[in-house]
Amino acid sequence: MKALHVITGLGVGGAEQQLRLLVRHLPVDCEVVTLTNPGAVADGLVADGVRVTHLGMAGNRDLAALPRLVRHIRRGGYDLVHTHLYRACVYGRLAARLAGVRGIVATEHSLGDSQMEGRKLTRGVRGLYLASERLGRATVAVSPTVAGRLERWGVPAPRIEVVPNGIDLERFRFDPARRLRTRQRLGLPETAYVIGGVGRLAPGKRFDVLIHALAQLPPEYLLLLVGGGSEETLLRRTAHEAGVTDRVLFTGERPYLPDGTPGPDLPSLVDAMDLLASPCPEEAFGLAAVEALASGLPVLYVSCPAIEDLPARTREAARQVPCDAEAFARAAVEVRERGPRPRTAPEAAHHYSITRSAARLMDVYAAAVSAPSVSPSPQGASAP
Repeated sequence: MKALHVITGLGVGGAEQQLRLLVRHLPVDCEVVTLTNPGAVADGLVADGVRVTHLGMAGNRDLAALPRLVRHIRRGGYDLVHTHLYRACVYGRLAARLAGVRGIVATEHSLGDSQMEGRKLTRGVRGLYLASERLGRATVAVSPTVAGRLERWGVPAPRIEVVPNGIDLERFRFDPARRLRTRQRLGLPETAYVIGGVGRLAPGKRFDVLIHALAQLPPEYLLLLVGGGSEETLLRRTAHEAGVTDRVLFTGERPYLPDGTPGPDLPSLVDAMDLLASPCPEEAFGLAAVEALASGLPVLYVSCPAIEDLPARTREAARQVPCDAEAFARAAVEVRERGPRPRTAPEAAHHYSITRSAARLMDVYAAAVSAPSVSPSPQGASAP
């Protein structure tokens, strides 16, 4: 099988890094088209030997990108097109239909109750999404929670398949030597209690809550924020105003770097933490929390479908708290006072093994390509 993945961009983000991990584990000949921003994850894919094409799309309404994508799909002779993120799903599903591809699958990575990828869920956004959704064979939800949101939106339940995000358990296995090296490189004392936050520095992630929580904690508590984004300047100002500038470390974007690349990668940074805190009130999955569990970290979260959708007995290391600075500060102290846990992955983390997710996705692919062929010119379809 030959598959083309179409994604909005390839900067460092959960959906982008999940795509790279999936491509590594799918027993399929995969290529990737990024509509915009061929960033660090594009470099990683190329290093893995994957062909990546940048379509050069200028914006949401760059309709000239559609015929370019159609031509690319026709030339490639793909059996299946798999789209990721809102803009790529809208353009990619239509382009695949126009190119006459039989198997069209989309993954919904970021649908919340009130937003999708940071955009408000207006009637227009929903209408365009549903119109393009009908052009595909299946829509993959990364959690049962997202599947429920899709169904409430109007996507027919039989078209929804749940395939959770996957993690590389071995890559996130705790390594005490790696922890020591990473702390030394970052200047983190071994005696410090490091609270970690991982994700885009964007308003919806609410990392400001962690900064305000830190201000209520003793000096040995430090905050390690892993990620880049538009909110970094504001968060630095927040730390200054809260009087904790010297206790907050911003690492910038950290992709899953190829072996041998200088600088600590994400698993190394997770090793350096003592606690993962996720203050985002509206997650679609909660990949950072699951990766932290795989490293044996305790986790405090506001919203995490990946954890909430599992039986309680499998997620003892995770605790839900309100999106409130005082609540996070109090919970962090309680976790520390209980003493260190063995840094081993609980059952919840094993549930999200990437090999398991890749196998489930292959079942979706097989069903999509075996469905009856489609017309290359869908009735009623128009350019977005």
